[in-house]
Amino acid sequence: MLVEVAEGIEKFLETVEKHSGKRIFALFCGGVSPATGESWCPDCVKAEPVIETGVAKAPEDAVFIKCSVGDRATWKDPNCEFRKHLQLKLVGVPTLLEWNTPKRLVEEECSKQDLVDMFFEED
Repeated sequence: MLVEVAEGIEKFLETVEKHSGKRIFALFCGGVSPATGESWCPDCVKAEPVIETGVAKAPEDAVFIKCSVGDRATWKDPNCEFRKHLQLKLVGVPTLLEWNTPKRLVEEECSKQDLVDMFFEED
């Protein structure tokens, strides 16, 4: 599986476009603080190792995009582009989704290994 990192919505959409036609999974999390090396979002920190394990179950030809929604203030803004984008409409972080499908795990669901493993398994 190809893993890509995107910072912000423009980079995310560019990366999706670049891999058009492939199965795309995306993880949206809070930005990482340069001081601590961890996300400001405690749910994101908790979910990260669970998702890393789950990604191994994804199809070989799929693409996994890890995308930062920015710092806490950016995310909390009701006009945050990640909240308003028609295909994303994020309501919480972390959010794990499969692009162009209704499949989605949000917040504490992302730290439950059984849910994450099922999410990545082939249909």
